[in-house]
Amino acid sequence: MRHPISTFSFHLLRIALLVIFAASTTTTLYADEVTDWVQVLLQAVHTASTPPVVTTRNAAIVEASVFDAVNGIKRHYQPIHVMPNAPRGASARAAAVQAAYASLVKLYPAQLSTFDAARTLSLNAILNGKGGMKQQQKRKAEVDAGVAWGQEVADAIWAWRSTDGFTPNPPPFLGGTAVGEWRPTPPAFAPGQFPQFAYMTPWVIVTPSQFRPAGPPALTSALYAKVFNEVKTMGSLSSVLRTAEETAYAQFWATSTPAYNWNSVAIYLGAQRNMTLLENAHVFAELNVAVADAAIAVWDAKYHYVFWRPVTAIPLADTDGNPATIADPTWKPLLTTPSHPEYPSAHAGLTGAAAAVLAHFFGEDSSFVVPSDALPGVVRSFSSFDAAQDEVANARIFGGIHYRSSTDDGRKLGTAVGKYVIENALQRFDRGDHEEDDDD
Repeated sequence: MRHPISTFSFHLLRIALLVIFAASTTTTLYADEVTDWVQVLLQAVHTASTPPVVTTRNAAIVEASVFDAVNGIKRHYQPIHVMPNAPRGASARAAAVQAAYASLVKLYPAQLSTFDAARTLSLNAILNGKGGMKQQQKRKAEVDAGVAWGQEVADAIWAWRSTDGFTPNPPPFLGGTAVGEWRPTPPAFAPGQFPQFAYMTPWVIVTPSQFRPAGPPALTSALYAKVFNEVKTMGSLSSVLRTAEETAYAQFWATSTPAYNWNSVAIYLGAQRNMTLLENAHVFAELNVAVADAAIAVWDAKYHYVFWRPVTAIPLADTDGNPATIADPTWKPLLTTPSHPEYPSAHAGLTGAAAAVLAHFFGEDSSFVVPSDALPGVVRSFSSFDAAQDEVANARIFGGIHYRSSTDDGRKLGTAVGKYVIENALQRFDRGDHEEDDDD
């Protein structure tokens, strides 16, 4: 039995979903334990101010645990890591709750009281069904078995990913001073962020470099001059050619995080289709694993090519050997430049992976609204995933932090990763001994 969205749905996402559904009064918003706990995850990320690239790993840990827990009872698909071996009769709903809860407690121990309250509400909603004493006792046994299985799966996923290379932290990465080479950028002049993502163990792709793009254009090439001059003109803080709308969406995508954006879209699209517990677990696992692998692939390329940012390149253009690029020592970008190498664009790569997965499940020409975790109530509307990707690419250029060659190649990389995950992970079992797609 499916149930209306639960009372512990958190403030930020609730506002966003109300905005989303305001345009469609005939649609009833439904949720289950999977989507409830996606919201708990997103709120936890927001509360902890988790960096976007770290969020990709954390979200994949949670959603992989939820999927393997639910699938371990339903036995429909190849697992991400834990083979389906749950006790018969265990509650898949309770397993989803416990898998998410146990993973989040490991990732965000400071938020334990919040997770405890959410877990109590979730499990009580499962236990407080109709029936006599025998039915209630049976339900309690099913929930207890589901909780034990969910904990077992979460522990196994955690043990696996604890050796993925995320820790220990490597030495600070400072790049170099060669022409074209990334170095710390103003205003913080911070070391390169999370270089370990370049060599972390992937979730599904074979190696971090499997989809490594060809690299940024040569500094002396006509292509480099073209993309250089575009970002110099359109991405300047004082640009007179960038429209107010372009400025607004550059700032929108800069303040929001891909994990929040695309998990929110998945909640919206899934709610329209009244999906089952297992279907939701499948979508969110595939989405977040693909985005996590795209992050690893993007970071591999970033720290392989170590290409300089526009905020460095434009003031130093008289050193690049290209007569079609003119230095401007006073140039500043619209957005604060992220602290990691430029090529390829992470937003484009992560969005490409998310779009590939969501288009696979819901259709390329799906209409949807993207909310922001940093700007409650502010949304961007799209009639297709391609349209959203086009805007993300422009946003990074008009924000002054990327060249178009970087967004183009990042998008291709992310799309390739997403398609690889779709074709090689979470495949349906060929044998016919799976259980029914109910929500118990």
